Order: sequence, then structure tokens, then C-alpha cells
Amino acid sequence: MHILYFHQHFSTPRGATGTRSYEMARRLVRDGHRVTMVCGSYVGSKTGLDGPFVGGRRTGVVEDIQVIEFDLSYSNGTNFARRAWLFLKFALDGVGLAMTYRYDRVFATTTPLTAGIPGIFARWLRGKPFIFEVRDLWPELPRAMGVITNPLVLGLMSALEWASYRSAHRVVALSPGIADGVARLGVERNRIALVPNGCDLDIFSGTHLTPWRPEGVRDSDLMAIFTGTHGVANGLDAVLDAAGVLKARGRDDIRIVLMGDGKLKPRLLERARAEGLENVIFHPPVDKARLAGLMASADLGLQCLANVPAFYYGTSPNKFFDYIAAGLPVLNNYPGWLAELITTHGCGMAVPAEDPIAFAGALEKAADDREALQVWGRNASRLARDQFDRARLADAWVDWVTSPLPG
Repeated sequence: MHILYFHQHFSTPRGATGTRSYEMARRLVRDGHRVTMVCGSYVGSKTGLDGPFVGGRRTGVVEDIQVIEFDLSYSNGTNFARRAWLFLKFALDGVGLAMTYRYDRVFATTTPLTAGIPGIFARWLRGKPFIFEVRDLWPELPRAMGVITNPLVLGLMSALEWASYRSAHRVVALSPGIADGVARLGVERNRIALVPNGCDLDIFSGTHLTPWRPEGVRDSDLMAIFTGTHGVANGLDAVLDAAGVLKARGRDDIRIVLMGDGKLKPRLLERARAEGLENVIFHPPVDKARLAGLMASADLGLQCLANVPAFYYGTSPNKFFDYIAAGLPVLNNYPGWLAELITTHGCGMAVPAEDPIAFAGALEKAADDREALQVWGRNASRLARDQFDRARLADAWVDWVTSPLPG
């Protein structure tokens, strides 16, 4: 079977962003299917192609995956108007492929929501099976965050959301709340499969890792790390609030490493400098191999999001699964399904949202009770292996994407 796969932010492990689509495409190829990956140029990603763009695109084969990369450069710091244009342009270019390319099924994954537009055209104008993967609930999340307030834009996005879900023969949801959100729009439960992000155990665990710590972090320090986008959704001011409490308490044995990039990073850097938060270390993104080495030396992973109820059950953050794959205990600062997982399986701590005293107290507890950290880390590894091993989840995903559709 030949799958035409749309993911605007596709990356191989050589990049510094999520690799779910890469891993799923590889599994399709391993099982004897052909994959054509259609993507854009996301800052931090590495598609595996490095030749020149010709006519707005470049193509090539990356580990037996045919890749078509459009010359549409995008980052978390791109302004709204430019971002909207890039999303729409990718969708329109994708429609051109969906209407002319030779393939058997089309698969599209968010974000953005516009990634599903080629699948809608393929379903209704070419009669092609369409599978849609939902990573975030749009427009619920941007509406809840106040990022998008224009009623016309929100209305158009709601219409596109409905059309995408109802056009798809099958839907993949990455969290329980996402599955519920899709079902609320009238999609039958038997057309929705829950396949969350997974743990890349081959990358983040084992004896092949080279542990390292950034400059400014001593071997004796408790090193808590956040690895991901520094954007509005991530709520990293909460981390700086906790760092301020630790500074006031004289806890010079705790270092917080914020690794990544994003729209708010310059402001966060300035705030840390202004407040003298030397216990916060900012570091640029690194590739997966280097990231695995950092995690091998870390003591605690920070799972942070803004206190937005839509996030509680409607997200499936890559970093959480990377942390537990590395056997890292997790400190989570908002309620929801991940907080419940951490508490139920004893693999870290969950603190109330917007409570810097509790956040700082949890970091102090981790620094003062290294035996508990070891227990939580072992539990994290067990959870990764038992429930979120990417290899097993990928098998379920491939079966859902490729198995015969009901007549």
C-alpha cells in the first residue's frame, strides 16, 4: 500500500523536535508499505534533505521514505498572519498533490488543523481513504488560551474541524481528551483509535548514552530539565517563579535547565537576568542523541503547561514520554491525565497549577530525597516499557491506518 502522509513539521532524529511521524513512517516501510512524506521546513526540524529547492520544493529518499519538502519555513516565533499564510499554503500545495499523485490512502496529522484539507479533497473528489490524526483540539486550545479571538476565524476553524473529522474514514487521537473531543462532534467511537505519543526506548535508554551537563551545573546539583518549545502554551514563567522562591531560600544546590527555543525565550532570558536567577540555565535545542545524553545525566524532568483547562486532557506532550523513556522522574504542574498517570504509577510529583511555593517545594524534596528519586525513576522506566513502548504503539497505529475499511 502507498500512503501519502502529510505532516507540516516532519523531522528525523537529527532534528530537535518530535519524531512521531518519522517513527510511524519507518514502521510502515518495515511492514512493506510505501510512504511519501509531505512536509514543510520547520525551524528545529531536519527532514534529511539538504539540496536546493526547485520550484518551491525539494524531494529525495530518506531511509526509504520518499520526502517532498515545500519551501515554507516556520517557527514558533512566526507572527499570526505569516503563520496563517504558511499553513494555508501548505494545505493548498498539499491539495495539488492529493489530486494528482498516485497513492492508495492519504494520512494527515496536525498541527496545524489545515493539514487535513488535502485529505478532505482526496476523500470527496478522488474517493481515497482518509485517516486523520489529531494531536491537539483546534480551535478549542487557541480559543481557551486567548491566542485567537476573532469570531470569524474561530468559526472557520470550527467548520474545518468538523469537516476534517467527519470526512475521515478513521481518526487517531493522541490523548483521551482528544478522543472525547472528536466524539463530541458526532464521530462514532468505533472510528476513533487512541494511540498516544510513545517512548523511544532505543534512543533514550541503554548503555550507549554519553551523559553530559551544561556549563553552570555541577555534578552534585539536582538538575531539573525542561526540553521543548518556549512558547505561550508552555507557561514557563511558572518555572522562573519557582526559581525565585529557591533563590530566596538559598537553595544553591538546585539547577533548572530550560532547553529549547520559541517565541517567549528572549523575554524569559531577560526576566531571569533582571531577577538574578542564576539557578536557571538556558540552552539551545540539540538533536535526539545529544538530548538523550542530557537526560541520562538529569535528575528530574519538568512537564509544564499554562493553566488552561483545555490542556488537562487534550494534549500528549512528547517531552513527557521522552522523560519516562530515559527513566527520569517527572514533576508536573497542571492537572489532567498526565498528572494522574504520574500519581497512579508513582513516577514523580504533581503540584497544583500556579503555585510557585509548591513547585519549589517539590524541587527541594527531589534534591533532599535522592532515594525517592531512584524509586520514581524505576517506576517511570516501567511505565514507559509497559504502556508506552513506541514499538508496540506503532504496530497498533499501522494496523489502524492500513487495515481494510468496512464496506
